[in-house]
Amino acid sequence: MTTSTLGTKRPLLGYETNHLGTKRHGNGMTYFDIKQSIMMHTSKRPFKCEVCDKGFSQYGNLEQHMRIHTGEKPFKCKVCDKMFNQCGSLKQHTRIHTGEKPFKCDVCDKRFSQFLHLKEHLRVHTGDKPFKCDVCDKMFSQLGNLKTHVRIHTGEKQCKPLTKCEVCDKMISGTEGLKRHMRIHTGEKPFKCKVCEKMFSRSEQLNIHMRIHTGEKPCKCDVCHKKFRHSRSLKTHMRIHTGEKPFRCKVCDGMYSQSGQLKRHMKLHTGEKPFQCEICGKMFSRREGLKRHMRVHTGEKPFHCEVCDKMFSHNEDLKQHMMAHTGEKPCKCEKVLGMFFYRRHLFLMLLWFLRTVRRLMS
Repeated sequence: MTTSTLGTKRPLLGYETNHLGTKRHGNGMTYFDIKQSIMMHTSKRPFKCEVCDKGFSQYGNLEQHMRIHTGEKPFKCKVCDKMFNQCGSLKQHTRIHTGEKPFKCDVCDKRFSQFLHLKEHLRVHTGDKPFKCDVCDKMFSQLGNLKTHVRIHTGEKQCKPLTKCEVCDKMISGTEGLKRHMRIHTGEKPFKCKVCEKMFSRSEQLNIHMRIHTGEKPCKCDVCHKKFRHSRSLKTHMRIHTGEKPFRCKVCDGMYSQSGQLKRHMKLHTGEKPFQCEICGKMFSRREGLKRHMRVHTGEKPFHCEVCDKMFSHNEDLKQHMMAHTGEKPCKCEKVLGMFFYRRHLFLMLLWFLRTVRRLMS
C-alpha cells in the first residue's frame, strides 16, 4: 500500500476503492471492465452456446445469440409492429420509416441508412473486389454477386422455388420475384422520383434514374476512363475498344456492335419508313432523319460558325464551311482538276470536264 499527500491509503496497481467496495482503475474503468476488455483482445471466449457451441467473450453477447435459437424477438417497431431479436436491428429498420440516412459517401455525397451499405457502395469508387470465385478466379465487389456467379459452375439454376405467372405462364423465382414480375402486366409503378416525379416499377430502376439528377457515373471504362451511369452502357461502350460486333444482319451478314444499329440497318432491307413529316408527308426510316428534315420547314439553324457567325441547319454543312477558314481541301481529283472544299464542287467540275471532252470529240 502507498500513502497519498492527504494521508489516505491507496491500493497498488493504480486501483481505487469507492464507498461500495468496488475497485476502479485510475482511468474510470472497473476491474470487471478491464477483464472484459482483455477477453475481447485475446482469444478467450468463456461463454459458450449450449446449442451450437459458439463461444462469446461477454455474457450479453451470448444472451443476444440465444434468440436465434429460441426465436425470441423482444424489440417491436412502433410504426408497423414488426419484431426484431436485437435492438440494433430495430434501430436500422426504423430508418425505413423516418428516411434517415446517417452514413454519407465522401466521394459522391450519396447517403445510406446502414454503414454496411455504405461500405459496399465505396467499392464502386475504389474498384475493390474482395470476393473471388474459386473455380475461374473471377472477382466480385459483393458476396451476393459471387453466389449468383457460382451457380454457373455448379449448374444450379434457382435458389428459390419457381412460381408460375397466371397471365403469361412464365416461371418466376420466389414470391418477391413474382410480385415484381406482375407489375409488367398491371402497369403498377410504386417507386416515384422525388425530383421529376417519374414513376418506376422497380426500386433498382429508380436508383439508376436518380443518377441523371445527381450526375453520378459510377461505371468507369478501364481503357479510356470514360464514365457511365449504367453498367449496360459501359458494356456497350467496351465494344469500341474490343471491336466486338455481336449483332448480325441475316440478309447481308453485316455486323453491328449495338442492337439498335442492327434495327436501323434492317429498315434498308425492309424499306420501312415509320417516321412521317406532318407538313409535306415525306417518310423517313429514322427519327433523326425526320428531325433534320423538319429544319427545312422551321428554318432552324442550330449549328454556328465561331469564326464568321454564319448559321447552318446541319452539322455536316458547318464542317464543310469550316474548311473555307482552315484552307483544308479534302476532296481531291486524282487526274487534273485539283483540290476542292466541297464534294459537290468536285462533282460539278467533273461534269463540266466530261461535257467539254464530249463536245470536242463530236
